[in-house]
Amino acid sequence: SKQKEALQLVEDALEGGHKILVFSQFVQLLKRFGQQLKQHGVDFSYLDGQATSKQRQSAINAFKSGEHHLFLISLKAGGSGLNLTEADTVIHLDPWWNPAVEDQASDRAYRMGQTKPVTVYRLVTVNTVEEKIIQLHSEKRDLADKVLSGQSTAEQLNPELLMQLMTE
Repeated sequence: SKQKEALQLVEDALEGGHKILVFSQFVQLLKRFGQQLKQHGVDFSYLDGQATSKQRQSAINAFKSGEHHLFLISLKAGGSGLNLTEADTVIHLDPWWNPAVEDQASDRAYRMGQTKPVTVYRLVTVNTVEEKIIQLHSEKRDLADKVLSGQSTAEQLNPELLMQLMTE
C-alpha cells in the first residue's frame, strides 16, 4: 500500500512538472519501487551505497540535466553532500530513528539556489512501529529545542522507552 501511495504521489508530481527525490533507508525497498516505476514507464535516476563514483556522478548528472525528473536515493548514500535544488518534491518512504537524518536528506532540495517551494512527504504505515518512530521524532525535536534554548537538561533514550516503542 505504501508503494502504491508513493507511485500515485510520483505520478501526480510528474504530471505537475515537478522534480522528485525519493529516499529510503532500505535499498531493497528502493529497488522494488524502481521495478514498479519501470512497469509504469517512469524513468528515474538511482543511487545507493553500491554505486561507483562514476555511476554516482552519472545518476546525479541525469537528474540535474533534466534527463530524469525522479531520483531514488538510499538515505545513507545520498542523505548528505548533494545539492539537488532542481527538486521541489521529496518523498520519504520510511522513517529513520533520528529525525535529523531525514531532515538532512530533505535538505538536498532546500539548498542555496532553490527558487521554488519544496514539499516533503513522509509515508508512515498506521499501527506499526513507524508511527512510534514519528512520535519519537516529535519528542526528540522538542527535547533538542529545549536543550538548545536552555530550558531543559539533556535526557537519554533509555531502554524502557525503547522497549515501549517496540511493544505498544
